[in-house]
Amino acid sequence: MQFEQLRRREFITLLAGTAIAWSRAAQAQQAAMPVIGFLHAGSPEQNTGRLAAFHKGLAQAGFVEGKNAAIEYRWAAGQNSKLRELASDLVERQVAVIAALGSAPAALAARAATATIPIVFATGGDPVALGLVASLNRPGGNLTGATSLNADVAAKRLGVLRELVPQAARYFALVNPSSALAQSFTKDLEAGAESLGLRVDILRASTEREIDAAFASLPQQGGNALLSCPDAFFYIRRAQLAALAARYAVPAIFDVREYAEAGGLVSYGSDFLDVMQLAGDYTGRILKGEKPADLPVVQPTRFELVVNLKTAKALGLDVPDRILALADEVIE
Repeated sequence: MQFEQLRRREFITLLAGTAIAWSRAAQAQQAAMPVIGFLHAGSPEQNTGRLAAFHKGLAQAGFVEGKNAAIEYRWAAGQNSKLRELASDLVERQVAVIAALGSAPAALAARAATATIPIVFATGGDPVALGLVASLNRPGGNLTGATSLNADVAAKRLGVLRELVPQAARYFALVNPSSALAQSFTKDLEAGAESLGLRVDILRASTEREIDAAFASLPQQGGNALLSCPDAFFYIRRAQLAALAARYAVPAIFDVREYAEAGGLVSYGSDFLDVMQLAGDYTGRILKGEKPADLPVVQPTRFELVVNLKTAKALGLDVPDRILALADEVIE
């Protein structure tokens, strides 16, 4: 009996020692994983598709979260004022690379926080004009990434909107004045308006209440058409924008497909899911040892047009056959 008890104690002791060894081994393995700092101006609930695209790109480079890489997530939930603090926290944690994705403010906050940790950005503006890189082919410094250039095709969107709503009497553009993309968007839009002989009035909004007020300020007699400036603040409120456009019966064009999927009339721009996937791939390549300065900024090769026919019918619009023929996707 005493012998059996002794053997039982030895067995339990052996199990406990093995468990501790396994735990230590697991901790050591986790500690050895490179840590990615993920910085985003939005919220995870509003960016599930984009986050999945980033992980897909990361996997293409050979990294899977929890398997051979760890990720520290920092979401600003639409409050750009928090981005610098969140970026600084990632720097203090000595992450291997910062993926500052989804907006220019996130990339700029990361750049301000460190000049040594590699940074991968995904933005809708011109990275050179934003001061993120020296040039697209030779970024220099510690930043590189992908851009959709969606802020620089405002003139093209105006042309699409005019063709879609030829009877529009007045054109308006919803712009967040605090956005880093506001200037390039407005400049391209003004050039396009001049070439088409149109006038576009700017509506400014940087809060939810100001968005409501901007739509309420539209002429009540109708005949209005609206463009929205690419901006992370607007993106996470895309359902609100689509609902207001429907409420005030104003045809509106946006930069990415998620607006049309949320009920917006039409979107035209590069697929930002591709941009996020490319950013994930670059993040993985940097973890493997490549330098941001040697990785040229990736630019879009294809722009897509998405039309929401259900919304068009609700607005009483007949979408021209040419627009339907050009559309990459028609939502019915």
